[in-house]
Amino acid sequence: MEEFLDMDWEDRLDEWELELDLAAQLEGSDWVTLERAAADTGASRAALRSWYRTGQIPSRLVDGPHGPQRLVPLAVVAARAEASPRLRSTAQRRLAGEAQLEILRHRVDQLELRLAALERRQPSDPPT
Repeated sequence: MEEFLDMDWEDRLDEWELELDLAAQLEGSDWVTLERAAADTGASRAALRSWYRTGQIPSRLVDGPHGPQRLVPLAVVAARAEASPRLRSTAQRRLAGEAQLEILRHRVDQLELRLAALERRQPSDPPT
């Protein structure tokens, strides 16, 4: 049993060292994991895989904590995502939605001001 625990402990230390090595390699680098590239650019991981498989973006494999990990250059991914009509229309819809929300907030603010002005003009006790 003690031998099993030692192996587990050694495996965990090896994983941790790999994570630290990967973090050190990526520090200040433009190369990021597919997960981070997807989160930062709005491109799906499936799209990223398609892009590197067809040579539209470069990629490289590095040892990660749970096996090989694919990295892509974030600036190149961002440029490719910007050129994607689908991603551009998604971003435009999101911005349009945010703009509509801001307009509605402004309208609500205006209505609240008008309501407050009307309430100030009304006499406190209606005539009987």
